[in-house]
Amino acid sequence: MGLDDNLMNEVGQNTADEAIKVTDLHKSFGTLEVLKGVSLTARKGDVVAIIGGSGSGKSTFLRCINFLETPSSGTITVGGEDVEMRADGSPANRRQIERIRTRLAMVFQAFNLWTHRTLLENVIEVPVYVLKTPRAEAIKKAKVLLDRVGLGDKAETFPSFLSGGQQQRAAIARALAVDPSVMLFDEPTSALDPELVGEVLTVIRDLAAEGRTMLLVTHEMKFAREVATHIIYLYEGRIEEQGPPDEVFGNPKSPRLQQFLKTVGW
Repeated sequence: MGLDDNLMNEVGQNTADEAIKVTDLHKSFGTLEVLKGVSLTARKGDVVAIIGGSGSGKSTFLRCINFLETPSSGTITVGGEDVEMRADGSPANRRQIERIRTRLAMVFQAFNLWTHRTLLENVIEVPVYVLKTPRAEAIKKAKVLLDRVGLGDKAETFPSFLSGGQQQRAAIARALAVDPSVMLFDEPTSALDPELVGEVLTVIRDLAAEGRTMLLVTHEMKFAREVATHIIYLYEGRIEEQGPPDEVFGNPKSPRLQQFLKTVGW
């Protein structure tokens, strides 16, 4: 095997290892440009923490990846599959988007549980009605997942009877129910009282230890340094600095990042 063959094999392996790749993503709301060319590659098992101040574009970036917002331009590749997009960034194939969304499970700031359904019903909803999983199989798996996040005894409880931390853990179980290739967390602890933050972070830490691929928007700097394999600092819609956690937090190069870390008490 020649050098060129070895190089091609290495490139192929690297590409196959990519869980998600975003290239030159832009997003505007009218005349306001929120994302100004953001690129990211996460390989299987990576935990990418996205940090930055309010209005930096963190949540918009995640929502564009999952097509909850329509990108203005750029490319998104999930598990080696390019998302078909028109010139204006809108999805060209709605069925593809529906399928890819099941591989990009998102956990929101505000839980977004169905309040008229029990936790068990929340967790089985997408597997049964979207993925067409047999109901008995979905229920069995849901009970395992609820046990896993410490809510096995709350399966028949409605969300309004639970604390915010319990609701967010249930939301994580619901996200896991579709066996996603990438999990997207949009500031999962920002709506919680301080005493409830730890229980949610513990679940996410366990998922990271399992080798789950995750993109995590967070304002919990200590947690980001502990669990992330890569840190991205966004400033006004651009990546201002990125790198390994010890480098970004221990020796920040950008004056803006230095100031941001001081502001958050790092």
